[in-house]
Amino acid sequence: MPMPLTATIVRLLLFFLLGPLVAVVAAEVPPIEKVKREIKQLQADKKYVEAAKAYEQLSWLYHQRYGYNKYTMDAYFNGLKNYSMAGDSLGYYNVHILIGNYYNQDYFMQTYAEKYLKQALAYFARTHNYPKVIECRLGIANIEEKKAPVSKTLIAQLRATEKMCILYKQPNFQAYALNLLADTYLRSKNPDSAQYFISRSLVLSKQLNVNWLIALNYFYAGIVNQFKNQHRLAIYNYQKSYALAEAEKNLSTLRELSRHMADSYSYLNDYENAYKISLKSLAFTNQFYYSQQTKSIRLQELDSQIKTLAVEKQLAEEQSSHQRIINTVLIGILFISALGVFALFFLRRQQKLIAHQQAVISQQQIRQLELKSLQAMIEGQEGERSRIARDLHDGLGIQLSRIKLFVEAHQDQLPLSVKDPLNQFLDEACTETRLISNNLRPYALSTFGLLPALEDLIQKLNLVNETSLVLEHYGDMPDLLDEASVMLYRVVQELLNNALKHAHAHTVNVQIVVNDEALLVSVDDDGRGGTFPDDAPGAPSKGNGISNIKSRIAYLGGQVMWQSTRETGTSVMISLPMQKLVKTSPMLA
Repeated sequence: MPMPLTATIVRLLLFFLLGPLVAVVAAEVPPIEKVKREIKQLQADKKYVEAAKAYEQLSWLYHQRYGYNKYTMDAYFNGLKNYSMAGDSLGYYNVHILIGNYYNQDYFMQTYAEKYLKQALAYFARTHNYPKVIECRLGIANIEEKKAPVSKTLIAQLRATEKMCILYKQPNFQAYALNLLADTYLRSKNPDSAQYFISRSLVLSKQLNVNWLIALNYFYAGIVNQFKNQHRLAIYNYQKSYALAEAEKNLSTLRELSRHMADSYSYLNDYENAYKISLKSLAFTNQFYYSQQTKSIRLQELDSQIKTLAVEKQLAEEQSSHQRIINTVLIGILFISALGVFALFFLRRQQKLIAHQQAVISQQQIRQLELKSLQAMIEGQEGERSRIARDLHDGLGIQLSRIKLFVEAHQDQLPLSVKDPLNQFLDEACTETRLISNNLRPYALSTFGLLPALEDLIQKLNLVNETSLVLEHYGDMPDLLDEASVMLYRVVQELLNNALKHAHAHTVNVQIVVNDEALLVSVDDDGRGGTFPDDAPGAPSKGNGISNIKSRIAYLGGQVMWQSTRETGTSVMISLPMQKLVKTSPMLA
């Protein structure tokens, strides 16, 4: 085990580097039910600080059992509640750091992760707890460096954080800050600077005996060697990192190490080792993603059903094997009889037909489970958007309006130098709150329908952008399902945002054509255009926005096609079957 960094750093090391695969002796980990009983007794005795700490222990036990899961988050939030009841601000914002770093595992939750870390940073900066300030800054930097493109100010921020580590004598955080600097320079394709910070981080991490950080530095050193075409030296560093990562059971590092090591072997024309390492990389990838999947009750049920199908398939295979034995015996007995030959042929044909039917049924059931999982994810996203929009409108919006009315009622008592700026600030806050709430759940969409909502969206975008946006629609829009309206609105909104952000176009034209059989949507711009890496002709596959568009259109049973050239711009065409959209038909068969 590496030397303890602080209680929080040890927890982060176990959560995000080793994950749920760390080998822990059963006697050292109290059972979940035992900890729950302890919490119940502590709360009955009004020992809220001890109960909050027990909830932190419970969150770790849930993570060890399920990986990234909602039960761990429930335990964290219960810990926050108990720290709040005890008035323990230090413990309260310590849990903010844990929640922020836990959310950082999920790409979709990184905005919330950053919010919690920044709230903790504000508190610890206000109370001059500089070791915690350093911890928060490093957590935020770890989020920032994953964004593309890499922020131009990130390196300066990390260097300032490293100086704070030296000033406040935090060598563990300093070694991690140097490692983040090296990774940032690697992402910026600056191997010489990366090598400098790798060397410094490696010296410190060896002195502290932090094996996971030593392994990470050897890994980055190997990448620098690859940049410089020093592939034998790269393999040497990868092997050092591999040994440490394997001892730590760090699957994420082992997966990346194997992939890069295979590349180096390929450059050296050692294809046999490259092939062997590539197989390891594939195995680590499978292990990693299976162990990191988000656990929830609904997904557990779906997983249980899939396993049941697998068992049924195995039983069918065993029955099929037994039937083949019987058929072999029948061939020997009935070989001399034409009737026997015909019967055998008939039985074998029936067997194949049944096996084929079973395979088709299994595939249909699996597809239905996948659709249910996708439906749960989309419903969760839209439900969370609606909840946040409602909270903003009914909570913060009302409070701001009350403050504005109060100020207007007492404005005669305020000096002019205070009154005008205060009114301006309140107007801007109210406007910003309405914009955020409307973006999360547009009022026009829920009140008037899809076309008015899109017209309202385009009108607002035209007010703040130089690009001209035009909406044209043909045919009578039927009464769409609420779910379909929201998905179509989100798709068009994402396509418009992409065009405004990347295309640098003069005009973006949105056309909606409705007939009895289909709803057609096209978004065309006259911008720069380009080519997309694809897994199917005309379909881009990279980027979270593109993935969301494809998943939503697939869920509605439609098709989407991209056409883009640098001369004519980009055109996105979407076709949706009307029976999947209107309220007279169910969404799923």
